[in-house]
Amino acid sequence: MPTAVAGPEIERLIQLLARLPGLGPRSARRAALHLIKKRDLLMAPLAAALQSAMEKIAICRICGNLDTQNPCAVCSDPRRDPSIIIVVADVADLWALERAHAVDARYHVLGGTLSPLDGVGPEDLSIEALITRAHAPEVKEVILALNATVDGQTTAHYITDLLAGAGVKATGLAHGVPVGGELDYLDEGTLTAAIRSRTPF
Repeated sequence: MPTAVAGPEIERLIQLLARLPGLGPRSARRAALHLIKKRDLLMAPLAAALQSAMEKIAICRICGNLDTQNPCAVCSDPRRDPSIIIVVADVADLWALERAHAVDARYHVLGGTLSPLDGVGPEDLSIEALITRAHAPEVKEVILALNATVDGQTTAHYITDLLAGAGVKATGLAHGVPVGGELDYLDEGTLTAAIRSRTPF
């Protein structure tokens, strides 16, 4: 049985870091060691930032984004196009789309996708609030930016059916060959989706 290399406080730090996405036990040890070595430059400011975030972070009452203001910075931005709502499953998806700077629209975070096997039904997601927002006179299009998984596409179809009476255009993200992708390295599902979603050249 391996013995502890450090005291219980440091081991606890490593265990907590290992719970973060993308960090396993070895990466967590390296991160903890780096934080300890640079504790004046990193650890104290990080602890202060975490404390501040815990006190101020809220879920936006309009879209479901996480921010330190409510409504969030996206919903409060007057430059956003109010005629388009981009529907995402999670806040991470919203942040990813924002990094791409693809469109200056409004968002709606569902809080997940429909998954009968996991017991996630429509009442567990923010679908009713989305349909209410879609009925606003200024909304013209709802972009369903959901994952190309069975659960994501099931959720998209379910929402599309509910939007039928809202008088808005429901669109989805294109699926297929990624920018810079080589056909030889793509799976059959991606290639099939690319052929079906082909566009004029």
